[in-house]
Amino acid sequence: MTYFVRALLILAITAGLAGCGVVAAPVRVTSAAVKVVPVAGDVVAAPLDVTADAID
Repeated sequence: MTYFVRALLILAITAGLAGCGVVAAPVRVTSAAVKVVPVAGDVVAAPLDVTADAID
């Protein structure tokens, strides 16, 4: 039974550490969608990229 508890604890810790990527994912998806716009896409996506990097 202790192996199960240890595995559950390790899983909980890794899920907690991976949470930042989950929060940054919508910002990264929005940035990728904005980059498709031909002229101003990269300019508009730059602040979104900085925000996603700050979350990570």
